[in-house]
Parts: sequence; C-alpha cells; structure tokens
Amino acid sequence: MISISDLPAINATLNFVSTIFISAGWYFIRRNFWQRHVVCMITAVISSTFFLVGYITYHIHVGEKSSGFRGWLAAIYFPMLASHVLLAFVTLPLVILTLVPVFQRRWDKHRRIAKWTMPIWLYVSVTGVLVYLMLYQWFPPASLAQPR
Repeated sequence: MISISDLPAINATLNFVSTIFISAGWYFIRRNFWQRHVVCMITAVISSTFFLVGYITYHIHVGEKSSGFRGWLAAIYFPMLASHVLLAFVTLPLVILTLVPVFQRRWDKHRRIAKWTMPIWLYVSVTGVLVYLMLYQWFPPASLAQPR
C-alpha cells in the first residue's frame, strides 16, 4: 500500500519519466518521426499529470518542509529550487497552450509555442528530480531523513 511518505519518491520517478519522454519526443520530432514524437509527448503529459496530482496530494497532507540547508549547499539548492518553482508555474499553461493547436491541426502555431515549452518543461522536470535527490537522498535534513 502506498503511503503519503512514499509520494516524494513516486513524484521524482514520474518527473524522471517525463524527462526521458520529453527528451525522446524532441529527438524524434527533430528527425521527422512525428508518430513516435506523439507517443512520447502523450506519455510525458500523462506522467506529468500524475506527478502534479501526487505533488498536490503530498503537500496538502504534509505542507512545506524546510530543508535547513546552509552554506554552499544552500547556495546551490535555493536558487535551483526558486527557478524550479517559478518555471513550474509557467509550465502548465505553456503545455496547455502547446497542446491546443495540436487538436486544431495548427502545426505552425504548435511548433512556435513548443520551442518555448520544451526547454522550460525539461528544465522543470530535471530540477524536480535534483530537488528530490538533494532533499531526500543526498543531504536529507533530520526532519526528513528516513531510517535505512
């Protein structure tokens, strides 16, 4: 059975899956394999959607936890976290705005918006995994450390 404390690892895994499929989708469309691109991007959207549900569920139950990081670790972690959070707010509307022209078969508009969406979405996915690793695996504060 999955508990609330399992959600950070599940969410990081979903972010990682999104990273893989966003990257693969970009690779395939650059080589004009649009059918493979479509499959990859649908998978990335589904994975990101499950991530968002898990993230909201976790934070509704647990709230925010301070890392307590100081020194060099804080100098790396907090700017990355801030850019991740700010761009995460931009990503959802961008993904929606990128998908709408697909359903209208407006490939020119889809391409124009996707040029902005893809790197931002990819950055948010990658930094999401890094935030998880820093906070829960590599440097867990005592309040978040789990017995091994």
